[in-house]
Amino acid sequence: MIPDDVVEEVRARADIVGVIGEFVQLKKAGREFRGLSPFKKEKTPSFYVNPAKAFFHDFSSGESGDVFSFLMKHQGMSFVDAVKHVGARSGVDVREVRRGGDDPWRPYHEASAHASSFFQERLWEWEGGKAARAYLEGRGIDREAGERFGLGYAPDEWGAFREAAAVHGMDEGMLLELGLLKRSEKGGDPYDAFRNRIVFPIESVAGRVLAFGGRLLGEAGKGAPKYLNSPESPIFHKGEVLYGLSWARNHIRRDASVMVVEGFMDVVSLAAAGIRNVVAPLGTSLTESHARLLKRYTTQVLLVFDSDPAGLRATFKAGDTVLGQGLHPAVVTLPDGEDPDSVARSGGADAVRGFAAQAVDVLDRKIAILEERGWFDSIEKTRRALDRLLPTLRAARDARLRDIYVTRVAELTGVGRDTLLDELRQRPAGPARPPPATARRRPAPRVHGLGEERTLLLLLVKDRDWIEKAGERIGPSDLEDRANRVIFEALIADPELDALPDDAAAEAVRRFEKLMADPEALASPQQVFADAVAKIEGNGHDRRLEAIEEEIRRAGPEEKVRLVREKERLTKERRALSIDWRRPTRKLLEFGRTRQGGEDRK
Repeated sequence: MIPDDVVEEVRARADIVGVIGEFVQLKKAGREFRGLSPFKKEKTPSFYVNPAKAFFHDFSSGESGDVFSFLMKHQGMSFVDAVKHVGARSGVDVREVRRGGDDPWRPYHEASAHASSFFQERLWEWEGGKAARAYLEGRGIDREAGERFGLGYAPDEWGAFREAAAVHGMDEGMLLELGLLKRSEKGGDPYDAFRNRIVFPIESVAGRVLAFGGRLLGEAGKGAPKYLNSPESPIFHKGEVLYGLSWARNHIRRDASVMVVEGFMDVVSLAAAGIRNVVAPLGTSLTESHARLLKRYTTQVLLVFDSDPAGLRATFKAGDTVLGQGLHPAVVTLPDGEDPDSVARSGGADAVRGFAAQAVDVLDRKIAILEERGWFDSIEKTRRALDRLLPTLRAARDARLRDIYVTRVAELTGVGRDTLLDELRQRPAGPARPPPATARRRPAPRVHGLGEERTLLLLLVKDRDWIEKAGERIGPSDLEDRANRVIFEALIADPELDALPDDAAAEAVRRFEKLMADPEALASPQQVFADAVAKIEGNGHDRRLEAIEEEIRRAGPEEKVRLVREKERLTKERRALSIDWRRPTRKLLEFGRTRQGGEDRK
């Protein structure tokens, strides 16, 4: 690993604009630099680099971090490689040192890696693996594809792996905890958990083996499931891992979409056919953690599940889950009786892509099924159909997509937009619903130009002398609302601005015109400025802290140390920005209106 003092020296010397500028065309925007997102296709620049804070933020994809994070997310580098790359550019000699005992779970990872090697050897080199090799070949999976995913074979023996592990002195208690061995309820010696199965290693995003899935060869006997997965362990939590992501992540970025299928074999079969942006959950529903993982690489999610009732329930549940993370799910419908594996084997990659090209938005798919079943034939049926559509509307985190959904459902059902919006503002019924008092205390969302961002822009429009001061404190990326960022950036570029450029976003133009026409007078502009800027800076720090906390949860031990230190630094900065909101800006605005009204009456 790299010593912390060396990492900090590299970070301090790094020219983050120069490093990122190798991959993104950046243009100066006040105290920041901006460009088109390197993580998502877009026409309007929403990617910002702040050299003073040594930080980047991409509003279109939600990615953010320091110079190391950029290289890891954009180039797929490990943390060590990222530090070395930046160190070479910055003139810092980066050397790794070995320290023991840093990772308490290292023996678990080593045991999993050993098991993976054992299973692979038994598949490809052992004479007894002939039937397993023939099975894979019959499914269109050659050795190259199999080795790409580390496929193996567990012999049809009770103690083959146990004996191999004993030669290496592996602790049986640990192997039991990892689910590689089992113990009979009647007692006796442990035995191999995986027997006569094709074995699929389950890896972390970084490529470390965490667990295994096994597909039984031949017919399932009494009590022997067709598919068997490792239990959860200290290093494996199935709701946080997606099969195939370690290999597919760069393909997902390049294709700007991900295909989510149901099982291991679907992933491997599609990859063998040439479809590489594919992942699968591990015998569980798609979780919020899964959706957050996918959001690191794309916003477009293609759901390819079975079309039977159970598959449709899984599809719509997954769709609502990814909508809740700001992603855009679409449903790929295959012919009856077909799955991704069978389509890939019969028609190849072109057939799969053909069905994917016909994917429809998850709400449209829901509506189509309800229409096919006559759910809109009567008032009562329509009311019940609406109950099935509302969860998807509620789940949509993307404000624009939700607006489209509301318009679509209003036109379909005849229920007014305002009625639907009122319904969406209410929390869904259920045991998890918080008490009404809690709901009333929820802070208003920071959207549509409300709050401190609008207050600051109003001040800048009313008194242009504050523009330069604002540019010294914050940059466009510190503002959360896209239209507000456009206005702020335009004012920084031209303090005398009285109209936005013709190519500016319509919402930004409309909002700027409203600010220009606003008759409101601001009392105590110095205090308004100080409070608004401090609040905006605080919000920016909060977003960065949230992003780092998420990275800490996913990071390995070495990277986690760095991220924790970065979190501590940001937390100190955040505390320094704390302001007294007992005298909020709203009061100052009200005072200004009262005073202006009094002057008018005189």
